[in-house]
Amino acid sequence: MRRGSIAWLLGIGVVSGGVAAAVALALPWLPVDASREAGRIDFVFWFVVTICIVIFAVVAAAIIYSVVRFRAAPDDDSDGPPIHGNTRLEIAWTLIPTILVTAIGIVSAIVLSRNDALAKNALRVDVVAQQFTWTFKYPSGLTSATLALPKGRETQLRFTSLDVIHAFFVPEFRENEDIVPGLTTTINVTPTRVGTYPVICNELCGLGHATMRSTAVVMQPAAFDTWLKGQSKAVASPNTATAGAAIFKNNGCAACHTLTAAGASGKVGPDLDKLPAEAKQAGQPLAPFIQTSITDPNAYIQPGYPKNVMPQTFGKAFSKQQLDALVSYLISSSKGK
Repeated sequence: MRRGSIAWLLGIGVVSGGVAAAVALALPWLPVDASREAGRIDFVFWFVVTICIVIFAVVAAAIIYSVVRFRAAPDDDSDGPPIHGNTRLEIAWTLIPTILVTAIGIVSAIVLSRNDALAKNALRVDVVAQQFTWTFKYPSGLTSATLALPKGRETQLRFTSLDVIHAFFVPEFRENEDIVPGLTTTINVTPTRVGTYPVICNELCGLGHATMRSTAVVMQPAAFDTWLKGQSKAVASPNTATAGAAIFKNNGCAACHTLTAAGASGKVGPDLDKLPAEAKQAGQPLAPFIQTSITDPNAYIQPGYPKNVMPQTFGKAFSKQQLDALVSYLISSSKGK
């Protein structure tokens, strides 16, 4: 190949690669990374992107050069000359992709291994997924609808599902984990940035799938310890209003129901501000009606709402003291309307 042709190919390749690199680097393709594992995953991502840009530049240069250099004249309808393949070229375009794919596999395996390695002082949080809410259980026994994590400390999230397949995804953590009924799956997260991030169910799980969201709040370690003690104290408070409000908040009730006293505006389930009217419509006293609606939600379905949407596990999840506090809180909150 002549020097002029080589210069042409190099020039086209540099321009094509530059355009591709500009598109890759100028646009914010990824959200901010907020965990140590996310940084490793991003490295794999950009490693693959770099390889793709180089391949794109080579292919684009070859195609554009061939179109310009070997184009046929407008009146040339003849067949091209018979050409036997170039053995060296065929070996090259087989060997190079093999090396690149192998490199991607090795880098990915190293990152997965490091992300799966669990520190000795790791915090363990049990994550329960059910239509259509998240519940996060801490070693102290506290349950919360919000995932609170200390910055800089590795946390193992252990997932179980009570009904169908769900998937846990926090874009800023980069890790996505399927949650399959009958199986316990795990991921490790080491937060590196204080902030509040969305927790998303990334698997279509039923009617209320779009509402199955929560938040992950990354705090400084001292703030996390204060939060954990405060929440545990509120749930165990002898004051039923304080305990009931904490139980309502910590178990994701606000995701599906409206209750002005709690600042909740969910629309999936009945309006809890109207509980007295709904109990009267069902022909039941208010307190038993609320308790049955929590422990056996399919016993009475408010007109206009489907069955099997309210989780049927709260009757076993709550102690008698917690259930009484929640019922009392809902009665006092709804009667004030």
